[in-house]
Amino acid sequence: MIRKLALAVGVAALGLTATACNTVKGLGQDVESVGQAGEEAID
Repeated sequence: MIRKLALAVGVAALGLTATACNTVKGLGQDVESVGQAGEEAID
């Protein structure tokens, strides 16, 4: 349950930050930060 919630929050955050990102490098950093936040939420 918590894992699904963390995934949903991560996807929502990715969607919001992707619209603000202007470069591929920035998008990669955004994806990485969402992944790290998801891992922390699961642990």
